[in-house]
Amino acid sequence: MSPTQLVWFRNDLRTLDHSALSAAARKGPVIGIYLACRHQWRRHDHGANKISFLHRGVIALQKALAELDIPLLYRDIEDFGAAPKALLEAARRYEAQALHFNREYPLDERERDARVSEAFAHEGLAVHAYTDAIAFEPGELLTGQGEYYKVFTPFAKAWHQRVGADQLALRETPPRQARLEISSDPIPELPERDRSAVVFSGSASAEDSSWPAGQEAAADRLSRFLQRRARRYKDDRDFPAIAGTSELSAYLSAGMISHRQCLQAVMANNGGHLGDGDAGLTSWVNELIWREFYQHIAVGFPRVCRHRPFKLETDRLSWRHSDRDFEAWCEGRTGFPLVDAAMRQLVATGWMHNRLRMVTAMFLSKHLLLDWRRGEAFFMQQLVDGDFASNNGGWQWAASTGTDAAPYFRIFNPTTQSRRFDPDAEFIARWLPELAGLPAKSRHQPNAEQRRQTGYPPAIVDHERARERALEAFKNLG
Repeated sequence: MSPTQLVWFRNDLRTLDHSALSAAARKGPVIGIYLACRHQWRRHDHGANKISFLHRGVIALQKALAELDIPLLYRDIEDFGAAPKALLEAARRYEAQALHFNREYPLDERERDARVSEAFAHEGLAVHAYTDAIAFEPGELLTGQGEYYKVFTPFAKAWHQRVGADQLALRETPPRQARLEISSDPIPELPERDRSAVVFSGSASAEDSSWPAGQEAAADRLSRFLQRRARRYKDDRDFPAIAGTSELSAYLSAGMISHRQCLQAVMANNGGHLGDGDAGLTSWVNELIWREFYQHIAVGFPRVCRHRPFKLETDRLSWRHSDRDFEAWCEGRTGFPLVDAAMRQLVATGWMHNRLRMVTAMFLSKHLLLDWRRGEAFFMQQLVDGDFASNNGGWQWAASTGTDAAPYFRIFNPTTQSRRFDPDAEFIARWLPELAGLPAKSRHQPNAEQRRQTGYPPAIVDHERARERALEAFKNLG
């Protein structure tokens, strides 16, 4: 019998198109292992919505692995520092020859994996790491000067020029293996603090969840997106009242579906093309490349993983300190209807429309001139699709501390954004029911009397004055 292979599952909770699992199964019988490190995740600002989704994803993964007769071990550990010991103990107990895992790119995760690799090497055990979550390993796509790309558009151009069959090929799903005399571990219930209050729609069953977990749910969501929304994606994606996005971000973040599965599905519906053809499909591909771009940024500029701005000069920005304003933003009480509706959507559902993520982030960092890092952490604490690289990248883009090629004076007017992207104020009416009885035009910017009658608060800042304050703060950097 071939030597046993240990596959360490992390944010790749699937059996389909899984680089590490596919490679390990070719070398011998596979045992899977999952390390739950909720204390570490909380330090990374993962909230109950994300942790609950991951937990249900592991349950779904265990079932999918069982169909291949692959047992899944489950270990609760305190933090990343405990990973080498837990993995080595499992490898020794089950006489595993090697450990296989898919790479992750934030700094803490890379340092964890380096310590694991060192521990295994010390014991004479092999470690195999694979590129899986992205098409190109950070450092493979560089500028003509041999540097990491700092702006998305040239990165995306290079990505399209270089991507080929090797990056796009789906990994083979292992066949059912001979049954091992090893049982999967029972997966314990989550502690109360990590049970999501919003991921479920009034029920504790995964089937009734607004975010059903697992690779089957992910594949179903991709199929429905391609059938119903994808070709209108470019036209509809910015309108929050329309169900125009893929709603796959949580599944991509947890690895319940791969970017290759998404890209292959696009090509199957677009004559084999990724960069040409249907505008809706190619626009969505661009969003997948954005996700990869921010992973490269996390490696090329590791300071972003340490609460530092991408643009170092912005470290000198004089941020305001106002808990009152921050709480008003968190609770959807700013007096700007689109901002407040978006924040209420986030808190109620664990998700926010991408256009609104930009609007709300820019409002906090520019209108309120509050440190973007406070908003970044709050988003992570709420989001079911919380992903460090994408969240950090988006926040820094909005705050003009990041990779945005546009100058710092890009400042969205929330009322203008509202009239443009929620023209009938349907989204506002849905999440601010106190304003639903007003004429649609009034919902964008209720007057003083309408605010008094409905109980909706006055605006906490004046747009023009807030804009000038932000511009002055950036100008003072010199």
